[in-house]
Amino acid sequence: MAQLDIVHVSKAFGETEVLRDVNLEITSGEFAVFVGPSGCGKSTLLRVISGLEEVSRGEIRLDGERINEVDPAKRGVAMVFQSYALYPHMTAFDNMGFSLKLARRPKPTITTKVAAAAGILRLEKLLERRPGALSGGQKQRVAIGRAIVREPKVFLFDEPLSNLDAELRVQMRAELAQLHERLRTTMIYVTHDQVEAMTLADKMVVMCGGAVQQCGRPLDIYDDPDNMFVAGFIGSPRMNLLKALIVARTPDSVTVEGPGVGRLTLPFRGFPGEGGEVNLGLRPQRIRLGGQDGAVANRIELSARLTFAEELGDVTYLHCDLSGGERLVLRSLEGHYIGGRRLTAVADAASILLFDASGRRIRPPA
Repeated sequence: MAQLDIVHVSKAFGETEVLRDVNLEITSGEFAVFVGPSGCGKSTLLRVISGLEEVSRGEIRLDGERINEVDPAKRGVAMVFQSYALYPHMTAFDNMGFSLKLARRPKPTITTKVAAAAGILRLEKLLERRPGALSGGQKQRVAIGRAIVREPKVFLFDEPLSNLDAELRVQMRAELAQLHERLRTTMIYVTHDQVEAMTLADKMVVMCGGAVQQCGRPLDIYDDPDNMFVAGFIGSPRMNLLKALIVARTPDSVTVEGPGVGRLTLPFRGFPGEGGEVNLGLRPQRIRLGGQDGAVANRIELSARLTFAEELGDVTYLHCDLSGGERLVLRSLEGHYIGGRRLTAVADAASILLFDASGRRIRPPA
């Protein structure tokens, strides 16, 4: 196991800066997941850690030692690629042991290490097959086994499940989580899929525009986002974000008014500032249809017109238009809805998050 520190790292390709002053601490044995939209810099950051790209500024430290100038093969990291990168003419055994063969390790050592990795990944019966005779999930396990036999300090995964179908991705997510439990090795995983990030990560790093937007435990980020980008990116369906103006405040509340939400009084102790434009954040899972809401402590109601019902079996998400033209998504426990009907959305005012005009979270004073 090893601790990895990323200290003020920036990376530019010509005039284009793709990483901007990234600072991260990934502790020994942690499963860290970099997540964000395409082009946010997450794969570039992984390549910088691996040594496949040089940093423009800053340092990469492994167990306290700077590794910026260390050859990728000698850094103590192993990378699993999206494309598997297996040699088609080699068997699974030979693919897994190839790096050890290049390092001139004795054949008995190679056999022992490959057999151990195959046992962990349940590949014992597939070692004599070539990649063309393996399924996508089996190929990915061989690629992971090739990394395991190197006994790296840090595993790096670059969107390893994106080529698999939906059912196999769920299975492989579970296998990766179990693999981490068995090996207890530091792992860094890159994905654009927030479900993978939420289910796998000990630490989730949300990126956008080459910068870290927020870092922490997945559920902490889900419940307590730092800005509107994180609030909108993490969670499915995405958080509802509605514009409003501050029209009044007391020591324990703030009153907002907007074309879609009308006039609402929200509990908020010590609201900073005098007023101005704000954005209200409300997750679809915390809104109920009138009649399904039960007991709500700080009840607010919004009138909306249904435009589309996303019926998923155990739950239905209702896509609605508010009077101001803004879209609201809410959860229903029933199905069979007809578009165009008027309905009432009910929520607890305490579950509404506030963001300023620039998108930064407004929190009560400590």
